Amino acid sequence: MLDKPNKNKKPDSRRDFIKTSSLSAAGFFIVPRFVLGGKGHVAPSDKVNVGMVGVGGKGRQNAQDLMKLDDVQITAIADPAEYWDLANFYYRSIAGRDPVKRMVEDHYEDKSDNYKVNEYLDFREMLEKEKGLDAICCSTPDNTHAVVTYASMKSGKHVYCEKPLTHNIWEARMIKDLTKETGLATQMGNVGHSTDGIRQTVEYLRAGVIGNVQETHSWVPASRWIDEMQAVPTTNTQKPHGFDWDLWLGPSANRPFHEWYTPVTWRDFWDFGCGALGDFGCHDMDAATWAFELGHPDTIEVFPAGFSNENIAPYGEIGYYNFPDNNTGKPIQLTWYSGGLKPKLHQSLPEGYQWPSRGTLFVGDKGVIVNGGDRVPHVFPESLAANLKKPKEVIPRSKGHFRDWVNAIKGGPAASSNFEYGAHLTEITLLGVLSLRMKGQKINWDAKNLKATGLSEVDQYIKEPVRSGWEMS
Repeated sequence: MLDKPNKNKKPDSRRDFIKTSSLSAAGFFIVPRFVLGGKGHVAPSDKVNVGMVGVGGKGRQNAQDLMKLDDVQITAIADPAEYWDLANFYYRSIAGRDPVKRMVEDHYEDKSDNYKVNEYLDFREMLEKEKGLDAICCSTPDNTHAVVTYASMKSGKHVYCEKPLTHNIWEARMIKDLTKETGLATQMGNVGHSTDGIRQTVEYLRAGVIGNVQETHSWVPASRWIDEMQAVPTTNTQKPHGFDWDLWLGPSANRPFHEWYTPVTWRDFWDFGCGALGDFGCHDMDAATWAFELGHPDTIEVFPAGFSNENIAPYGEIGYYNFPDNNTGKPIQLTWYSGGLKPKLHQSLPEGYQWPSRGTLFVGDKGVIVNGGDRVPHVFPESLAANLKKPKEVIPRSKGHFRDWVNAIKGGPAASSNFEYGAHLTEITLLGVLSLRMKGQKINWDAKNLKATGLSEVDQYIKEPVRSGWEMS
């Protein structure tokens, strides 16, 4: 198998979006959800019962993180796959219903005799039968994020969902609206959002440490998984034992099973994933979106590097977003790179400097800030850093990405990557994917009407067709 590392009403304006999120968080501080007895409320003294939807590599990792919390218990899992051997992928583990069920039961056996986790192939059956569930953790491929999240929230469950939050822009708007409507506790799985480093970076940028910023760059080394692929498979291979292929496809069109589609490598296919940009955009454009309160971009151009077509993601990409709506008062341009592409070295950097393999650059009129994988702000030139007065800590520090979500379930403040924020960040990411799927064609984005002006052929990607039975309703 493959052995690549992980190349690790009028719509709201920016100010309305930020204001609403801030007021929501402040509101929870004043009148906790458990006091109000709102939909899905859980008393602070109670355990939160979580159902896992998707227990492949990332689902297994998320289950392990949830099991570290003493006031959480995993009581049910749902996945079309019984078993995956992920030894040749970056997860270096086994996963699927059987291994994860045994892992969870072994963990809780020490705390409760004969602890049993109920297992399902179809998450919809789990939602129907597991009346004691408080929350859902969704770790499925991208094409089923929205339908799992939507159905779970309609069932009154709090939801944690991996990034990108949805597979298309229409879904992102739907989930954002439903989040406002229900008031349920939500968190998107861009875990770097909960680091101290990203909070420090936001504080540095807002304090003007490097002066006025109108230019940012983000890059990841991620590339195509299947190097030799030039077309979607035209033959089928044998399905793994205990694997429901039709259910795994979810809303996507039926086709014969092929081992290239899953596990993990589904990101190479537009029908299931969103390429490197979809995988990492909600991570690596997060700091800029947060710091500058980026609204909707008006233009987006993302060009593929290497072979790609209407079905397959490219090996790399370089793209340009323009954000006229932000808190600096001037447009900000964000440039995105993947597949080994990086920005040119800035004059503020010392001689011999080398970019981290993954990072973000903020260019100001006094100097630059570079984030590496830890998201800690590194200021250049060195003379500026030497005389730096560290900005005041004004953003509350996270207690942990899952911890913050569970605290929100119990009536605490909204998690900081809640779906109102996460849906907006996802929309920004997917607008780049939209241009990329059109071979770099410029998108003039009409955010109010959810349209690419003069480019009706992208409507099929803004709101994708789904198979009968998989509608979000």
